[in-house]
Amino acid sequence: MAAASSHLPYRPCAGIMLLNSENRVFVARRMDHQSQYWQMPQGGINDGEDPENAAIRELEEEIDIGPDQIRVLDQIKDWIRYDLPDDLQGKIWNGQYRGQKQKWFCMRFLGEDHMINLDTTHPEFLEWKWVKPDELVRLVIPFKTHVYEMLTARFRHCYEQNNPQQPR
Repeated sequence: MAAASSHLPYRPCAGIMLLNSENRVFVARRMDHQSQYWQMPQGGINDGEDPENAAIRELEEEIDIGPDQIRVLDQIKDWIRYDLPDDLQGKIWNGQYRGQKQKWFCMRFLGEDHMINLDTTHPEFLEWKWVKPDELVRLVIPFKTHVYEMLTARFRHCYEQNNPQQPR
């Protein structure tokens, strides 16, 4: 990280590991970053907004699924942080943040694939797919690898449980 940005705060964010009934994880490719990398849904937490409500809002905004189509299985209580690489410092989020601090949730998608819609009011993704949890780390942009390694370990009980419809 560039020394000039070390004084900047982290952007509060909520992220979602969304599992389908086969315990596959939803990932999508961003519209604003043409690359081979995929990510799970995530987005900023507004001032005064509860992180879980922010996560649910992000699902609505990014893939057009509402609270009646998901069930929260678990959450990580602490913040997970990552710094932007030097080449992105000052270019993302108007240069106001050094990276993100994230609250992550594991949620079960209760709907059917045809309910997922990327053509939202403010589209963010080009395409999406379901992947095995152990594929996540190799799909993500390198500066987020440690975050996805932590998430797959911390949420393993959610996707290895016998009955995927029951919350833990």
